[in-house]
Amino acid sequence: MTGPLPDAAYAAALAGFESMTVHRLSALLRHRTPAQAWEVAAGNAPADGLVATVLADDTVRASWRRSASSRPPEAVWATLCDLGVEVLVAGDSRYPGVLLTDPLPPPVLFARGDVALLGGRRVGIVGTRNATHAGRTAARRLAADLAASGVHVVSGLARGIDGAAHSAVVAGEAPGRPIAVVGSGPDVVYPSEYRELWEAVCNCGLLLTEAPPGAAPLAHRFPLRNRLIAALSEVLVVVESRRTGGSLITASAALERGVPLMAVPGLPSTRAAEGTNELLRDGAAPALDAGDVLAVLAIEHRRTAHTPELRARPRPDDIEVYDALGAQPRTVDGVALACGLSLVEAAMRLARLEQAGWVGGTDGWFERIGAPLR
Repeated sequence: MTGPLPDAAYAAALAGFESMTVHRLSALLRHRTPAQAWEVAAGNAPADGLVATVLADDTVRASWRRSASSRPPEAVWATLCDLGVEVLVAGDSRYPGVLLTDPLPPPVLFARGDVALLGGRRVGIVGTRNATHAGRTAARRLAADLAASGVHVVSGLARGIDGAAHSAVVAGEAPGRPIAVVGSGPDVVYPSEYRELWEAVCNCGLLLTEAPPGAAPLAHRFPLRNRLIAALSEVLVVVESRRTGGSLITASAALERGVPLMAVPGLPSTRAAEGTNELLRDGAAPALDAGDVLAVLAIEHRRTAHTPELRARPRPDDIEVYDALGAQPRTVDGVALACGLSLVEAAMRLARLEQAGWVGGTDGWFERIGAPLR
């Protein structure tokens, strides 16, 4: 290395390692500086605890060494500087305080735009990608009216409801701004037709992601992205949702965090409103207009609301597997060993949990999404 690099350069490089997960990155950074953590992951320094357990896997150890060679911190930092991307590391002064106590806090975030917006009032607006005209209209009206009241709108920049909400905010000059949490690198526009909207959010609001520059929008990133949308929202509003989908995973993550949940009613005959109408039946507050949301926001300075978990509760025998992932990520073999199961049975249980949004998997490793089940 040709000179001192900031800690953020090493943290950013680690975030892009092959086979890296939230739990592993957290463990690496827990009692080490990012520079020390990089040396451990690269195989240049001894490991202990969870990190030693992870590195005992030959595949992980080899992939991390490859990553250390292909992602030197100097090159990663140069890319970040060229893109104007800020790196937020847990514990730094710029890191969002609301995430520090999250059940699954992101150890490293990549930001484009004004991080100070996270200090303002924030309402999440999410919904189906397959939105109706009425749903998109409701999302635009709700987002524009909230922004006019100085509330920042948090969403996922997905097609449908998310895009409609953020389009309405960037189109105006209201004090409320867009805050987008995406499931790809800060330079990888997804969906591709949102390039102009993506850049507008970066210019007038804030774009956040756990994925480093160049990272593709892989499927496992989106449930993790959804938890951040929930965590950054003081109130979450679901505008349209079918009975299953990402917006219900976001709603479930909100409930898990004590974030008040609201929903826009829809016609019973409309498939796009099946999920939201069920949320209302199960206790979510109705959001007929921005006034309803502002009324909840005005009294909701602490996250104390309680409403039912929206993900279908795992089967009793699957909860054992979910609990086994609490301390550390595991492979199918690791789950089988920890729970005394056959490989086939462990794989089936993991598949059910992943399909229901309770578990995320990448490169053959699985980790829990959410807090322990009680």
